[in-house]
Amino acid sequence: MEKKKVALPLVCHGHSRPVVDLFYSPITPDGYFLISASKDSTPMLRNGETGDWFGTFEGHKGAVWSSCLDTNALRVASASADFSAKLWDALTGDELHSFEHKHIVRACAFSEDTHHLLTAPREVDNSPGSIRTVAWLHSDQTILSSCSDTSGVRFWDLRSGKIVQTLETKSPVTSAEVSQDGRYITTADGSTVKFWDSNHFELVKSYDMPCNVESASLEPKHGDKFIAGGEDMWVHVFDFHTGKELGCNKGHHGPIHCVRFAPGGESYASGSEDGTIRIWLTSPVSREESDAVPGNALNPKVKAVADEVTRKIKTSLHIGTA
Repeated sequence: MEKKKVALPLVCHGHSRPVVDLFYSPITPDGYFLISASKDSTPMLRNGETGDWFGTFEGHKGAVWSSCLDTNALRVASASADFSAKLWDALTGDELHSFEHKHIVRACAFSEDTHHLLTAPREVDNSPGSIRTVAWLHSDQTILSSCSDTSGVRFWDLRSGKIVQTLETKSPVTSAEVSQDGRYITTADGSTVKFWDSNHFELVKSYDMPCNVESASLEPKHGDKFIAGGEDMWVHVFDFHTGKELGCNKGHHGPIHCVRFAPGGESYASGSEDGTIRIWLTSPVSREESDAVPGNALNPKVKAVADEVTRKIKTSLHIGTA
């Protein structure tokens, strides 16, 4: 009898309130890292492969809606309901600067060259409402943004500061991701996931989802599948070319607010209203294999490498305790 494939996630606890944003760093000489934003006001840094906790960034006085790492995973940025965006040293946990705003800051993003930090409050010129998502593209010459209460995606020319293109959607876009190769923009609006050509701003594919989804992410290595999560509490896996559902991962106890693929595509993470992060393997193991490896453990060889990375980072880390 063929062994049934099952998904056994790594479950990451620590947040006391809903997890609303996840961000993976690119692969660095020390591996890759995962930063999470939560309504509990404390972003958390983890080993992106094992989910091991490295530290908590303490200083915000309101919900943190977004957090990100720069290209080298040396700096962390966070955007908060306390009307501020903060810049942190990722190695020591020290707060380097606090950028004060006149409104809630819902999103933040480092430029590819790491020289600029984009923050997204309400008062962006000509924006039709409160900014929900932001991203850089076209070698840091263009900014992408979507709004909480208005449909569509807008593109701003950084040199002129004006909107140069708008993508039409039926509902407000709650998630917008630029693919690792810069070719596609993945958006989630209502019960639809769309893929757009990032250079010509044309719609490439559009798929109806089984429920309202809040976030979607394209597999970065092969681009042959994507994930989506939302109100039904499940992480759905789909074929990029056909839209056929390939899998459905159950385990969260609340709506899913964010999903993201790891930079190598071997796993993906989901953050939920239940306050947990779950890291799922892209290729589920068989039940026979799962009996040999505990449900919250990695392959021993992978874990040995990850443990060494954890040891090296913790020698210089003094981020606040969880």
